[in-house]
Amino acid sequence: MNDMLLSAWRYRYFILSSIKTELRTKFVRSRLGGLWMILNPLSQVLIFAFVLSAVLSVKLPGIDNQYAYAIYLMAGILGWSLFAEIVNRCLTLFIDNGNILKKLVFPRIALPLIVTGSALVNNALLFVAILAIFGVLGHLPGTALIWLPALMVVNIALALGLGLALGVLNVFMRDIGQIVPVILQFLFWFTPIVYMATIIPEQYRTLLVFNPMTPIVTGYQNVLLYNRAPDWSGLDVIALIALGLLAFALVLFRKASPEMVDQL
Repeated sequence: MNDMLLSAWRYRYFILSSIKTELRTKFVRSRLGGLWMILNPLSQVLIFAFVLSAVLSVKLPGIDNQYAYAIYLMAGILGWSLFAEIVNRCLTLFIDNGNILKKLVFPRIALPLIVTGSALVNNALLFVAILAIFGVLGHLPGTALIWLPALMVVNIALALGLGLALGVLNVFMRDIGQIVPVILQFLFWFTPIVYMATIIPEQYRTLLVFNPMTPIVTGYQNVLLYNRAPDWSGLDVIALIALGLLAFALVLFRKASPEMVDQL
């Protein structure tokens, strides 16, 4: 595993240039350019806020703002979009780049790192847009923002570990590529993004404990909405799970790499 990570470090300029090229070519003929990176998640927020805010905004304790529900939504969407983009792109990463893997010599671990870097840039632009909207709505986050990088690290580790493992398995079992998007849809609605956990009946609320995204998204909401530190009593377990999953995914990736090229 050390050799794999050292190879990625030696090819760091290749990884960075690939991220720049990917972002540039994605919008080369687009008049709005990078704005498309943030318009999709923000459109989701507007739809949910328009349809549901009249019902749920009164259920946000501690927030004295008529746009509280839209703010709550944006905080959750910021955390979810980073996770979902990395998982979805890693899922078909090796299948989509099969020809490159066969023809070019480079450390294959560079591919998921390029995806992660690109997703991080997209998420950073979305974060800037959300901060601007918060300002317009009269709600500016405070000093609790210092916790956001730590939340992002846990989020990325979980997403990359899960996405990389699923991406490797998808090369050998293509049904995984069909099943995972459906599971992610269920996971989205099983995460308190569109609703607050307190509105769920007590007998079902404990089920949220088994969703690893619940502490992460709640952490984003605590930081951006309530200006308080995340609840690390739940996040520390998720961080350990994420690191364990990432280590497993790297081992799986290393052992399966030679066979993946044959399958592709």
